[in-house]
Amino acid sequence: MTQTETFRVPDSEVENRIKTIQKEMALSEIEGILIIQRVDLFYFSGTAQNGFLYIPQKGEPLLMIKRYFPRAKRESSIHHIFEIPSVRAVPELIQDAFGHLPAVLGLELDVLPVRDFEFYKVLLPAKRILDASPLILKVRTIKSSWEIEQMENTAEMSRRTFEYMRSVMRPGISEMEFAGMYETFARKLGHGGMLRDRNFQSGGAYPWHVLSGKNGGMPGVLDASTSGEGTSSAFPSGAGSKLLSPGEPIMVDLGSVLNGYHMDETRMFAIGSMPKSAEKACRAVIEIHDAVLEMANPGVTTGELFQHSVNLAKKMGYADQYLGPQGYQVRFIGHGIGLELIEPHIIAKDRADVLEPGMTFALEPKIVFQDAYAAGLESVFHVTKNGSRLISKVPIEIFIC
Repeated sequence: MTQTETFRVPDSEVENRIKTIQKEMALSEIEGILIIQRVDLFYFSGTAQNGFLYIPQKGEPLLMIKRYFPRAKRESSIHHIFEIPSVRAVPELIQDAFGHLPAVLGLELDVLPVRDFEFYKVLLPAKRILDASPLILKVRTIKSSWEIEQMENTAEMSRRTFEYMRSVMRPGISEMEFAGMYETFARKLGHGGMLRDRNFQSGGAYPWHVLSGKNGGMPGVLDASTSGEGTSSAFPSGAGSKLLSPGEPIMVDLGSVLNGYHMDETRMFAIGSMPKSAEKACRAVIEIHDAVLEMANPGVTTGELFQHSVNLAKKMGYADQYLGPQGYQVRFIGHGIGLELIEPHIIAKDRADVLEPGMTFALEPKIVFQDAYAAGLESVFHVTKNGSRLISKVPIEIFIC
Protein backbone atom coordinates (compact mmCIF):
# COMPACT_ATOMS: atom_id res chain seq x y z
CA MET A 1 0.00 0.00 0.00
CA THR A 2 1.35 3.43 -0.96
CA GLN A 3 0.84 6.64 0.97
CA THR A 4 -1.83 7.78 -1.50
CA GLU A 5 -4.00 4.68 -1.21
CA THR A 6 -6.97 4.71 1.14
CA PHE A 7 -6.44 2.67 4.29
CA ARG A 8 -9.45 0.90 5.75
CA VAL A 9 -9.79 -1.88 8.29
CA PRO A 10 -11.69 -4.76 6.61
CA ASP A 11 -15.28 -5.26 7.74
CA SER A 12 -14.51 -8.86 8.72
CA GLU A 13 -11.78 -7.70 11.09
CA VAL A 14 -14.11 -5.38 12.99
CA GLU A 15 -16.86 -7.99 13.08
CA ASN A 16 -14.55 -10.70 14.46
CA ARG A 17 -13.13 -8.36 17.10
CA ILE A 18 -16.59 -7.40 18.33
CA LYS A 19 -17.68 -11.04 18.54
CA THR A 20 -14.52 -12.00 20.43
CA ILE A 21 -14.83 -9.25 23.03
CA GLN A 22 -18.52 -10.09 23.51
CA LYS A 23 -17.57 -13.67 24.39
CA GLU A 24 -15.12 -12.34 26.97
CA MET A 25 -17.79 -9.99 28.33
CA ALA A 26 -20.18 -12.89 28.87
CA LEU A 27 -17.56 -14.73 30.90
CA SER A 28 -16.88 -11.68 33.06
CA GLU A 29 -20.55 -10.66 33.37
CA ILE A 30 -19.92 -7.19 31.93
CA GLU A 31 -23.17 -6.04 30.31
CA GLY A 32 -21.70 -3.23 28.24
CA ILE A 33 -18.32 -1.59 27.57
CA LEU A 34 -17.89 2.07 26.70
CA ILE A 35 -14.73 2.43 24.61
CA ILE A 36 -13.12 5.83 25.07
CA GLN A 37 -9.36 5.40 24.52
CA ARG A 38 -8.43 6.26 20.93
CA VAL A 39 -6.43 3.12 20.04
CA ASP A 40 -9.12 0.81 21.41
CA LEU A 41 -11.70 2.82 19.48
CA PHE A 42 -9.74 2.29 16.27
CA TYR A 43 -9.30 -1.41 16.98
CA PHE A 44 -12.98 -2.15 17.53
CA SER A 45 -14.54 0.32 15.08
CA GLY A 46 -11.98 1.02 12.34
CA THR A 47 -11.93 4.77 13.00
CA ALA A 48 -10.01 6.95 15.43
CA GLN A 49 -12.26 9.97 15.13
CA ASN A 50 -13.35 11.76 18.30
CA GLY A 51 -16.13 9.61 19.69
CA PHE A 52 -17.28 6.65 21.77
CA LEU A 53 -18.10 3.04 21.04
CA TYR A 54 -20.61 1.16 23.15
CA ILE A 55 -20.28 -2.62 22.89
CA PRO A 56 -23.16 -4.59 24.43
CA GLN A 57 -22.73 -8.14 25.63
CA LYS A 58 -25.37 -9.09 23.06
CA GLY A 59 -26.41 -7.20 19.95
CA GLU A 60 -24.72 -4.69 17.69
CA PRO A 61 -22.49 -1.89 18.96
CA LEU A 62 -23.21 1.83 18.78
CA LEU A 63 -20.59 4.23 17.42
CA MET A 64 -21.20 7.80 18.58
CA ILE A 65 -19.04 10.47 16.93
CA LYS A 66 -18.48 14.06 18.06
CA ARG A 67 -16.21 14.90 15.15
CA TYR A 68 -15.51 14.27 12.32
CA PHE A 69 -18.67 12.33 11.42
CA PRO A 70 -18.25 12.04 7.59
CA ARG A 71 -14.79 10.52 7.97
CA ALA A 72 -15.98 8.09 10.65
CA LYS A 73 -18.75 6.97 8.29
CA ARG A 74 -16.19 6.29 5.56
CA GLU A 75 -13.77 4.45 7.80
CA SER A 76 -15.99 2.32 10.03
CA SER A 77 -18.08 -0.71 9.17
CA ILE A 78 -20.14 -0.39 12.37
CA HIS A 79 -23.79 -0.40 11.28
CA HIS A 80 -25.18 1.98 13.88
CA ILE A 81 -23.22 5.25 13.71
CA PHE A 82 -24.58 8.48 15.21
CA GLU A 83 -23.38 12.05 15.17
CA ILE A 84 -23.63 13.54 18.67
CA PRO A 85 -23.18 17.12 19.94
CA SER A 86 -21.55 15.96 23.19
CA VAL A 87 -20.89 12.91 25.35
CA ARG A 88 -24.08 13.69 27.27
CA ALA A 89 -26.04 12.22 24.35
CA VAL A 90 -24.54 8.77 24.94
CA PRO A 91 -26.95 7.50 27.67
CA GLU A 92 -30.06 8.32 25.65
CA LEU A 93 -28.77 6.50 22.58
CA ILE A 94 -27.91 3.41 24.65
CA GLN A 95 -31.33 3.57 26.33
CA ASP A 96 -33.13 3.86 22.98
CA ALA A 97 -31.20 0.98 21.42
CA PHE A 98 -31.33 -1.53 24.29
CA GLY A 99 -34.18 -0.34 26.51
CA HIS A 100 -31.96 0.22 29.54
CA LEU A 101 -28.50 1.29 30.64
CA PRO A 102 -26.02 -1.46 31.60
CA ALA A 103 -26.18 -2.65 35.21
CA VAL A 104 -22.53 -3.73 34.98
CA LEU A 105 -20.46 -1.28 32.94
CA GLY A 106 -16.93 -1.84 31.71
CA LEU A 107 -14.47 1.07 31.31
CA GLU A 108 -10.78 1.26 30.38
CA LEU A 109 -9.64 1.90 33.93
CA ASP A 110 -5.95 1.45 33.17
CA VAL A 111 -5.92 4.70 31.15
CA LEU A 112 -9.02 6.61 32.22
CA PRO A 113 -8.12 9.60 34.46
CA VAL A 114 -9.83 9.72 37.86
CA ARG A 115 -11.69 12.92 37.00
CA ASP A 116 -13.07 11.36 33.82
CA PHE A 117 -14.01 8.19 35.70
CA GLU A 118 -16.04 10.21 38.19
CA PHE A 119 -17.79 11.94 35.27
CA TYR A 120 -18.74 8.70 33.50
CA LYS A 121 -19.84 7.15 36.78
CA VAL A 122 -22.48 9.88 37.03
CA LEU A 123 -23.29 9.94 33.31
CA LEU A 124 -23.92 6.18 33.16
CA PRO A 125 -25.09 5.19 36.65
CA ALA A 126 -24.45 1.44 36.90
CA LYS A 127 -24.69 -0.89 39.86
CA ARG A 128 -21.10 -1.90 39.23
CA ILE A 129 -18.24 -0.53 37.14
CA LEU A 130 -15.52 -3.03 36.22
CA ASP A 131 -12.17 -2.67 34.52
CA ALA A 132 -12.62 -3.76 30.91
CA SER A 133 -8.95 -3.20 30.00
CA PRO A 134 -7.80 -6.79 30.70
CA LEU A 135 -10.49 -8.11 28.34
CA ILE A 136 -9.64 -5.57 25.66
CA LEU A 137 -5.91 -6.23 25.84
CA LYS A 138 -6.47 -9.99 25.85
CA VAL A 139 -8.37 -9.75 22.58
CA ARG A 140 -5.81 -7.39 21.07
CA THR A 141 -2.91 -9.67 22.06
CA ILE A 142 -3.75 -12.25 19.37
CA LYS A 143 -3.11 -10.73 15.96
CA SER A 144 -5.00 -11.79 12.85
CA SER A 145 -3.25 -12.58 9.58
CA TRP A 146 -4.37 -9.15 8.33
CA GLU A 147 -2.72 -7.45 11.31
CA ILE A 148 0.49 -9.41 10.76
CA GLU A 149 0.44 -8.16 7.18
CA GLN A 150 0.18 -4.56 8.43
CA MET A 151 3.15 -5.10 10.73
CA GLU A 152 5.10 -6.56 7.82
CA ASN A 153 4.38 -3.37 5.86
CA THR A 154 5.79 -1.34 8.74
CA ALA A 155 8.77 -3.69 8.87
CA GLU A 156 9.54 -2.98 5.22
CA MET A 157 9.42 0.76 5.87
CA SER A 158 11.80 0.25 8.79
CA ARG A 159 14.17 -1.88 6.70
CA ARG A 160 14.46 0.85 4.12
CA THR A 161 15.07 3.40 6.87
CA PHE A 162 17.91 1.38 8.40
CA GLU A 163 19.49 1.06 4.96
CA TYR A 164 19.25 4.82 4.63
CA MET A 165 20.97 5.24 8.01
CA ARG A 166 23.83 3.12 6.78
CA SER A 167 24.26 5.33 3.71
CA VAL A 168 24.26 8.71 5.49
CA MET A 169 25.95 8.08 8.84
CA ARG A 170 29.21 10.01 8.99
CA PRO A 171 31.58 11.55 11.52
CA GLY A 172 30.91 15.04 12.83
CA ILE A 173 27.12 15.06 12.83
CA SER A 174 25.34 14.97 16.16
CA GLU A 175 23.16 12.13 17.42
CA MET A 176 20.21 14.49 17.22
CA GLU A 177 20.93 15.60 13.66
CA PHE A 178 21.37 12.01 12.54
CA ALA A 179 18.07 11.05 14.18
CA GLY A 180 16.34 13.91 12.38
CA MET A 181 17.79 12.80 9.05
CA TYR A 182 16.48 9.26 9.19
CA GLU A 183 13.15 10.24 10.73
CA THR A 184 12.61 12.61 7.80
CA PHE A 185 13.38 9.74 5.43
CA ALA A 186 10.92 7.45 7.25
CA ARG A 187 8.22 10.13 7.17
CA LYS A 188 8.48 10.17 3.37
CA LEU A 189 7.67 6.45 3.43
CA GLY A 190 4.58 6.94 5.60
CA HIS A 191 5.96 6.81 9.16
CA GLY A 192 3.33 8.47 11.36
CA GLY A 193 5.86 9.96 13.79
CA MET A 194 3.85 9.64 17.00
CA LEU A 195 4.18 6.27 18.68
CA ARG A 196 1.20 5.16 20.74
CA ASP A 197 2.05 4.09 24.27
CA ARG A 198 -0.49 3.02 26.93
CA ASN A 199 1.31 4.96 29.64
CA PHE A 200 -0.03 8.16 31.21
CA GLN A 201 3.46 9.48 31.98
CA SER A 202 4.85 9.32 28.47
CA GLY A 203 1.99 10.75 26.42
CA GLY A 204 3.42 8.90 23.44
CA ALA A 205 6.95 7.67 22.83
CA TYR A 206 9.95 9.13 21.03
CA PRO A 207 10.45 7.44 17.65
CA TRP A 208 14.25 7.50 17.82
CA HIS A 209 17.16 6.85 20.14
CA VAL A 210 20.78 7.28 19.07
CA LEU A 211 23.37 6.43 21.72
CA SER A 212 26.96 6.66 20.59
CA GLY A 213 30.03 5.61 22.57
CA LYS A 214 29.81 6.44 26.26
CA ASN A 215 26.21 7.68 25.92
CA GLY A 216 25.21 4.06 25.49
CA GLY A 217 26.81 3.24 28.83
CA MET A 218 24.59 5.47 30.95
CA PRO A 219 22.58 3.80 33.73
CA GLY A 220 18.90 3.82 32.83
CA VAL A 221 19.51 3.74 29.10
CA LEU A 222 17.55 0.48 28.71
CA ASP A 223 14.44 2.25 29.92
CA ALA A 224 14.81 4.56 26.89
CA SER A 225 14.44 7.44 29.32
CA THR A 226 17.87 9.03 29.23
CA SER A 227 19.59 11.01 26.55
CA GLY A 228 23.29 11.46 26.18
CA GLU A 229 25.86 14.16 26.52
CA GLY A 230 24.77 17.71 25.83
CA THR A 231 21.04 17.23 25.61
CA SER A 232 19.15 20.51 25.59
CA SER A 233 15.84 18.97 26.61
CA ALA A 234 14.25 19.27 30.03
CA PHE A 235 12.82 15.80 29.33
CA PRO A 236 15.95 13.77 28.52
CA SER A 237 15.12 11.15 25.94
CA GLY A 238 16.10 10.22 22.42
CA ALA A 239 19.37 11.59 21.10
CA GLY A 240 21.79 14.22 22.38
CA SER A 241 24.22 16.70 20.88
CA LYS A 242 27.26 14.41 21.08
CA LEU A 243 28.99 14.14 17.71
CA LEU A 244 29.30 10.76 16.02
CA SER A 245 32.90 9.60 15.83
CA PRO A 246 34.77 6.86 13.96
CA GLY A 247 35.65 3.68 15.78
CA GLU A 248 32.95 3.76 18.45
CA PRO A 249 29.85 1.58 18.94
CA ILE A 250 26.64 3.41 18.01
CA MET A 251 23.29 1.97 19.09
CA VAL A 252 20.24 3.08 17.09
CA ASP A 253 16.77 2.19 18.39
CA LEU A 254 14.00 3.08 15.95
CA GLY A 255 10.31 2.90 16.75
CA SER A 256 8.13 3.35 13.69
CA VAL A 257 4.44 3.23 12.86
CA LEU A 258 2.52 2.84 9.61
CA ASN A 259 -1.28 2.84 9.48
CA GLY A 260 -1.37 2.37 13.25
CA TYR A 261 0.90 -0.69 13.49
CA HIS A 262 4.30 -0.41 15.17
CA MET A 263 7.79 -1.80 14.83
CA ASP A 264 10.54 -1.43 17.43
CA GLU A 265 14.05 -2.29 16.27
CA THR A 266 17.65 -1.74 17.36
CA ARG A 267 20.88 -2.27 15.46
CA MET A 268 24.53 -1.54 16.20
CA PHE A 269 26.52 0.74 13.90
CA ALA A 270 30.13 1.89 13.68
CA ILE A 271 31.93 4.32 11.41
CA GLY A 272 34.97 2.66 9.86
CA SER A 273 35.46 0.00 12.52
CA MET A 274 34.41 -1.11 15.98
CA PRO A 275 36.69 -2.08 18.89
CA LYS A 276 37.13 -5.84 19.17
CA SER A 277 35.66 -5.97 22.68
CA ALA A 278 32.55 -4.12 21.51
CA GLU A 279 32.20 -6.34 18.45
CA LYS A 280 32.43 -9.41 20.69
CA ALA A 281 29.65 -8.05 22.91
CA CYS A 282 27.49 -7.27 19.86
CA ARG A 283 27.90 -10.81 18.57
CA ALA A 284 27.02 -12.16 22.02
CA VAL A 285 23.79 -10.17 21.91
CA ILE A 286 23.00 -11.60 18.47
CA GLU A 287 23.60 -15.12 19.81
CA ILE A 288 21.29 -14.50 22.78
CA HIS A 289 18.63 -13.00 20.50
CA ASP A 290 18.70 -15.98 18.13
CA ALA A 291 18.64 -18.52 20.99
CA VAL A 292 15.60 -16.89 22.59
CA LEU A 293 13.86 -16.74 19.23
CA GLU A 294 14.50 -20.45 18.70
CA MET A 295 12.95 -21.19 22.09
CA ALA A 296 9.91 -18.95 21.55
CA ASN A 297 7.35 -21.66 20.83
CA PRO A 298 3.69 -21.90 21.84
CA GLY A 299 3.39 -23.14 25.43
CA VAL A 300 6.65 -21.58 26.61
CA THR A 301 6.31 -18.85 29.23
CA THR A 302 7.77 -15.37 28.94
CA GLY A 303 9.63 -15.97 32.19
CA GLU A 304 11.35 -19.02 30.71
CA LEU A 305 12.53 -16.95 27.73
CA PHE A 306 13.92 -14.30 30.07
CA GLN A 307 15.78 -16.81 32.23
CA HIS A 308 17.20 -18.55 29.18
CA SER A 309 18.71 -15.26 28.03
CA VAL A 310 20.18 -14.57 31.47
CA ASN A 311 21.75 -18.03 31.60
CA LEU A 312 23.34 -17.52 28.19
CA ALA A 313 24.72 -14.09 29.13
CA LYS A 314 26.23 -15.56 32.29
CA LYS A 315 27.77 -18.43 30.34
CA MET A 316 29.36 -15.91 27.95
CA GLY A 317 30.84 -13.91 30.80
CA TYR A 318 28.46 -10.92 30.65
CA ALA A 319 26.43 -11.51 33.83
CA ASP A 320 27.47 -8.17 35.34
CA GLN A 321 26.69 -6.15 32.21
CA TYR A 322 23.64 -7.93 30.86
CA LEU A 323 20.55 -5.69 30.78
CA GLY A 324 22.38 -2.78 32.37
CA PRO A 325 25.31 -2.02 34.65
CA GLN A 326 25.30 -3.52 38.13
CA GLY A 327 22.67 -1.95 40.32
CA TYR A 328 20.67 -0.68 37.34
CA GLN A 329 19.80 -3.88 35.50
CA VAL A 330 16.27 -4.16 34.13
CA ARG A 331 14.24 -7.34 34.46
CA PHE A 332 12.81 -7.68 30.96
CA ILE A 333 14.08 -8.47 27.49
CA GLY A 334 10.99 -7.76 25.43
CA HIS A 335 7.37 -6.74 25.17
CA GLY A 336 4.26 -7.25 23.12
CA ILE A 337 3.76 -4.85 20.23
CA GLY A 338 1.05 -3.94 17.73
CA LEU A 339 -1.27 -0.94 17.69
CA GLU A 340 0.72 0.32 20.67
CA LEU A 341 4.48 0.27 21.05
CA ILE A 342 4.26 -1.72 24.27
CA GLU A 343 1.48 -4.25 24.74
CA PRO A 344 1.03 -7.39 26.85
CA HIS A 345 2.90 -9.55 27.49
CA ILE A 346 6.27 -8.55 28.92
CA ILE A 347 9.16 -11.02 28.51
CA ALA A 348 10.40 -10.62 32.05
CA LYS A 349 11.71 -12.32 35.14
CA ASP A 350 9.32 -14.75 36.84
CA ARG A 351 6.46 -14.04 34.42
CA ALA A 352 4.16 -16.98 33.68
CA ASP A 353 2.42 -15.61 30.58
CA VAL A 354 2.20 -18.41 28.01
CA LEU A 355 3.08 -17.84 24.36
CA GLU A 356 0.21 -18.44 21.95
CA PRO A 357 0.00 -18.37 18.15
CA GLY A 358 -0.76 -14.86 16.94
CA MET A 359 1.19 -13.04 19.62
CA THR A 360 3.82 -10.53 18.51
CA PHE A 361 6.81 -9.38 20.54
CA ALA A 362 9.74 -6.99 20.34
CA LEU A 363 12.79 -8.88 21.64
CA GLU A 364 15.58 -6.63 22.93
CA PRO A 365 18.58 -8.16 24.74
CA LYS A 366 21.31 -5.62 25.54
CA ILE A 367 24.70 -5.54 27.23
CA VAL A 368 25.76 -2.27 28.85
CA PHE A 369 29.27 -1.25 29.91
CA GLN A 370 28.89 1.71 32.23
CA ASP A 371 30.43 4.95 30.94
CA ALA A 372 31.72 3.09 27.86
CA TYR A 373 29.09 1.79 25.42
CA ALA A 374 26.07 -0.45 24.93
CA ALA A 375 25.64 -3.45 22.64
CA GLY A 376 22.04 -4.07 21.69
CA LEU A 377 19.71 -5.73 19.25
CA GLU A 378 15.94 -5.55 18.93
CA SER A 379 13.61 -7.15 16.45
CA VAL A 380 9.94 -8.09 16.23
CA PHE A 381 8.76 -11.68 15.98
CA HIS A 382 5.47 -13.50 15.53
CA VAL A 383 4.52 -16.65 17.44
CA THR A 384 3.16 -19.22 15.00
CA LYS A 385 1.54 -22.63 15.47
CA ASN A 386 4.87 -24.36 14.99
CA GLY A 387 7.31 -21.91 16.56
CA SER A 388 8.09 -18.31 15.80
CA ARG A 389 9.36 -16.20 12.92
CA LEU A 390 10.80 -12.74 12.48
CA ILE A 391 8.54 -9.99 11.20
CA SER A 392 11.52 -7.62 11.18
CA LYS A 393 13.28 -7.35 7.85
CA VAL A 394 16.36 -5.43 8.97
CA PRO A 395 19.38 -7.78 8.71
CA ILE A 396 20.60 -9.20 12.02
CA GLU A 397 24.12 -7.84 11.74
CA ILE A 398 26.50 -5.08 12.78
CA PHE A 399 26.34 -2.16 10.34
CA ILE A 400 29.79 -0.80 9.51
CA CYS A 401 29.53 2.49 7.61
